[in-house]
Amino acid sequence: MQGMRQYLARRLVLFVPTLFLASLAIFATMRVIPGDIAVVILAGEETADKVSEEQFEALREQLGLTDPLPVQYGRWIWSMVNGQFGGISLLDKEPLSDILKRRAVVTLQITVYTIILSVAISVPLGVIAAVYQDRWPDYVVRLMTIAGHALPNFWVGLMVLLLLVIYFSWSPPLLYEPVWDDPWLHAQKVVWPVLILAWGYSSYMTRITRSSMLEVLRQDYIRTARSKGLREQIVLFRHALRNALIPVVTIAGLYLGSLLGGTVILEALFALPGIGQGIIQAANLRDYPVIQSLVTFLVVVMLVLNLVTDLVYALIDPRISYS
Repeated sequence: MQGMRQYLARRLVLFVPTLFLASLAIFATMRVIPGDIAVVILAGEETADKVSEEQFEALREQLGLTDPLPVQYGRWIWSMVNGQFGGISLLDKEPLSDILKRRAVVTLQITVYTIILSVAISVPLGVIAAVYQDRWPDYVVRLMTIAGHALPNFWVGLMVLLLLVIYFSWSPPLLYEPVWDDPWLHAQKVVWPVLILAWGYSSYMTRITRSSMLEVLRQDYIRTARSKGLREQIVLFRHALRNALIPVVTIAGLYLGSLLGGTVILEALFALPGIGQGIIQAANLRDYPVIQSLVTFLVVVMLVLNLVTDLVYALIDPRISYS
C-alpha cells in the first residue's frame, strides 16, 4: 500500500510538466492556424469588405489578441488554474467552465457506454477464438475484428446514416436529451455512435485477448491444472484469463486515445453536443480559448485514464508491486 501511494504521488507530480508542454503545443498551434475571429464576429453583422481595418484592430485589442503571446499564454494558464478553465468564449462570452460542464457529460457518457459494451463483447469473443483456434468460431471472430479494426469510424458512421435513411426512412433525433430527462430519446441518439465506436474498440481488444489467451494456455501451469482434473471452465477463467488480462488492460488503456479521437469525429457526424463537436465548431469560428481549453481537458482525461490503467494491474495480478 505504501509503495502504491508513492507511485501515485510520483505520477501526479509528472502531470505538471506533461500538462505544461501539452498546453504550450496547443497554444502555439492555435496561433499558427489561419483565420481571424475578428473577421468572423464583424462579418456576421455586415460584410467584411465594409468593415475598416481600424474596426478589426479595435476588436482584436478588445479581445486581447494584440497582446504579446507570452501575455496571452500566461492569462490563459492563470484562468485554467483559478477555476475559470480558460476564461470565456470570445464569440458569445459564455464561461468556458459552463461549456465544459455541458459538453464533458455527453462525451464521458459516450465513452463509458463504449468501454462497457466493448469489454462485454471483446473478452468472451477473445476467449472463444483462443479456445477454438483455427476452427470456424475463430475464423468468424477474426473476420469481424479485422473489419472493425480496418474500417474508419467516420466512414462507417456515414454508411450507417445513409442506410438508415435509404432503407428504413429513419434518422437519429435532431435534439439530444440527457438520459435522466428522456431515456428513450437519449438511447436513440447515442446508440449508433456507441455501436460504431464499440465495434472498432472491441475489435482491437478481442485480438489482444485472443493472442494473450493463446500464450497463457501454452504455459506449464495450465497443463498442470488440467492434469489435476480441474474443470475446463475453472482452468480457463480462474487460471488462464486472469493472467491473460494484464496485456489486455495495458493495450486497452493505451488505445483509449484512439477511442476519444473517434468520439470527436462521431459527435460531429451525429450532432452530439459533446467536446468533439465543441472543438470542431470552435475551430471553424477560430474561438481560440474554447479550442485550447477543451483539448487540454482531453489531455487531462488521457493522463488520468493511463494512471488508472496502471493502478488496475495490481487488482488483476496481486504479484505486481509499485514499490
